[in-house]
Amino acid sequence: MDLKNETIEKILLEESKKEQNRLKINLKHIESGVKFLDWKNAYIDDSVVIGEGTFIGPGVVIKGNTVIGKNCTIDQNTRIENSKIADDVSIQLSVIIDSEVGSRSKIGPFAYLRPNSKIGEDVKVGDFVEVKNSTIGNGSKASHLTYIGDSDIGEGVNLGCGVIFVNYDGINKHRSTVEDGAFIGCNTNIISPVKVSKGAYVAAGTTVTRDVPEGSLCIGREKEIFIEGWVERRGIIKKRK
Repeated sequence: MDLKNETIEKILLEESKKEQNRLKINLKHIESGVKFLDWKNAYIDDSVVIGEGTFIGPGVVIKGNTVIGKNCTIDQNTRIENSKIADDVSIQLSVIIDSEVGSRSKIGPFAYLRPNSKIGEDVKVGDFVEVKNSTIGNGSKASHLTYIGDSDIGEGVNLGCGVIFVNYDGINKHRSTVEDGAFIGCNTNIISPVKVSKGAYVAAGTTVTRDVPEGSLCIGREKEIFIEGWVERRGIIKKRK
């Protein structure tokens, strides 16, 4: 790109003004009691509100009409847009867009809250968990590797590793409900629309296609089949060597 000296000076002047304005915004938050690990390395829109005692890590981007409560921890490289974060929330290395997070909840690392997600109080949304257009009730946990789409999760629910809410049939999106106190084991597929009722237990490895009654165990697995001597006959071990 061939730029004239006059154009370069103009660009640098404009960038300098933007940088000064960005740092003024950060200093305003410092005066209001917000803590920064590196106040020169945070990118916060002027429209953002942050409560006293909240910590902002380096590389954090906070945009739009976002409100963050008091005594939160927003760790490095987190991006938050047009969202409401209540008091005492911890967010690590995550993306939150057009969503709400209740008090004392823990998000991340590497979580993704897509638009219209409402997370209750004392909730755990752990690493590589994606939530979209869903609600999660107080005290519920999805600790890792889970997709929650177009669903309503009650209070005190445990979602194991690898739980998938299968919400799309190729034409329409469908919604599922998991009621209070239910336990969803690892590697479970919830084929929406279904309801898992209060206190129900879904065993690991199950594909749920019908409503699960209250307090019942839902288990959908094929029994294991063992073919003795198959490995030796196939010569697989010899091939590995």
